[in-house]
Amino acid sequence: MTTRLYSHPIYLEHLTPPGHPERPDRLRAVARVLEDEAFAKLDRIEAPLGDEATILYAHPEEFVEKVRRSIPEEGIVSVDADTSVSPKSWEAALTAIGAANAAVDDVFSGAADNVFVASRPPGHHAEKTTAMGFCLFNNAAIAARYAQRRHGAERVAVVDWDVHHGNGTQDIFWDDPSVLYCSTHQMPLYPGTGAKNETGAGNIVNAPLAPRTGSDTFRDAFLSRVLPAIDNFRPDLVIISAGFDAHHRDPLAEINLTEEDFDWATGQLMGRATQFSNNRVVSLLEGGYDLQGLAFSVGAHVKRLMKG
Repeated sequence: MTTRLYSHPIYLEHLTPPGHPERPDRLRAVARVLEDEAFAKLDRIEAPLGDEATILYAHPEEFVEKVRRSIPEEGIVSVDADTSVSPKSWEAALTAIGAANAAVDDVFSGAADNVFVASRPPGHHAEKTTAMGFCLFNNAAIAARYAQRRHGAERVAVVDWDVHHGNGTQDIFWDDPSVLYCSTHQMPLYPGTGAKNETGAGNIVNAPLAPRTGSDTFRDAFLSRVLPAIDNFRPDLVIISAGFDAHHRDPLAEINLTEEDFDWATGQLMGRATQFSNNRVVSLLEGGYDLQGLAFSVGAHVKRLMKG
């Protein structure tokens, strides 16, 4: 099993205000844990700059230009109450998209069985025409559309276990039955979407988790809602919106998962990818704001990807 890792120093240059949870230290923590000898066989590639035209697979041109115009020449500028940009944010966002699309190329060409993309800014809150929740563009949605347009994928499943609902991914694929979107997330919590009755064209599967629940509730949601939906859908590609803020140490939520839960969920999705998708799994980093919880969870996730 070949697992590829994409990252890039430019991700550290997307700056946020002091005290902001989505900070460059997140990727430093991930890089440190992946330096362990257990990850010696990881195929490490520097992420490429993305093709700007692929952003239009998920976002209209007017919105793309609005984001571009928001980038300052110096300092940090707020896009909304939670989301900021700095001079290198455009390049960082474009390189996050480039890595996600390159990962899709890799799993369809056979260059890798699966890929983990350690990038920022994250993407799953970015709606068609709105940057929000620390996110500028929706990396997972662009990658799903890229797989369909460039590699002929008929059905793509996006599974989002970030503790916050991926309202952006849901918004983009709301009426598109060629993409299955499954999300486990704490509810109530930001951004307020993700109820079970939000089903789109029958392709949206939300499994909200009550605050202060943990492994049993999360695993039951996977077994009862997420995995049966994937079995029925039979995807050509599985994309994971891999947020690790449902970890019990995370300061922004109240779901009590451990790194073993992320290991388990990864294994479950890999099993479906083996069954339906010729092992093709692309995992994109989303949230995770306690540095230790993030690092340990990423370590467990990537170890499971490497084990096959």
